[in-house]
Amino acid sequence: MIIYKEDGEYPELLKQTKGAPKQLYYKGDFDLSIFENCLAVIGSRRLTSYGERIIEQMVSEIAMAGITIVSGFMYGGDAAAHEAAIKAGGRTIAVMPCGIDLIHPAHQEKLYKSILESGGLIISEYEGEMKPALWTYPQRNRIVAGLSKALLVIEAGEKSGCLITANCAKKFGRKVFAVPGPITGSLSKGTNLLIKNGAEMVLSAEDVLRGMGAAPEDEGLSPREGMGAAPVAGAAPEARILRKLEQEPMGIDELSRGLEMSVSELSVKLSLMEIRGLIKLRGGKYNTK
Repeated sequence: MIIYKEDGEYPELLKQTKGAPKQLYYKGDFDLSIFENCLAVIGSRRLTSYGERIIEQMVSEIAMAGITIVSGFMYGGDAAAHEAAIKAGGRTIAVMPCGIDLIHPAHQEKLYKSILESGGLIISEYEGEMKPALWTYPQRNRIVAGLSKALLVIEAGEKSGCLITANCAKKFGRKVFAVPGPITGSLSKGTNLLIKNGAEMVLSAEDVLRGMGAAPEDEGLSPREGMGAAPVAGAAPEARILRKLEQEPMGIDELSRGLEMSVSELSVKLSLMEIRGLIKLRGGKYNTK
């Protein structure tokens, strides 16, 4: 199927961007509601376990809030974002760097079918089985950014293609969110650089939803007194963790039992809180001092 820029059904946000495609080929149910509140999510093709956990948790929560997840279908961060949205019962749009009839990468045929079966869309500006080329990837990135109200970057190297998409988002006037990582990690250099240059640092799904205007204002949460740390705004799980650790230092297994939270979910939150300077790990136990 094909839709032209002049058609009323053409995605409005994308239509407003400079150099928007004259036509879009698509597969799936072309329901305009899928474009109403889109977030582009991108990440390295060589995700670390940290990046995988972040995407699994953060993107799932965002998708469950009714946000459509847009990405570029490549292995690594893109594929993980699509999968997280589908598992959460949300919708996702895959923008291809090749012809609409070509599954690329070919080994992701199962994901391709899952996107369509879950009410998502496959989109390309190219027809048939045109193969991808070096120039079609950055062209694809402008569509990913153009369809979305904001962009979330989770792990990117210093010269990552993710930065091309981030630059497109900035040019289009979109918000750019980035998840911080350790300064020693090669796949954190791009995201940390984005934050240094003005991207909004996010530590939870709530941060992203709030930044998109899709979450209620914080209620009843305040920073720890006398600690000199930043507020844990809008993040009830983090507040619960802090209350536990203020009682006594605890290891992750002990915290998991006490909070009735899975170790995988807890591990992500602890990592982000440690980066933010809210907690410290000493001798295998987390504490607030």
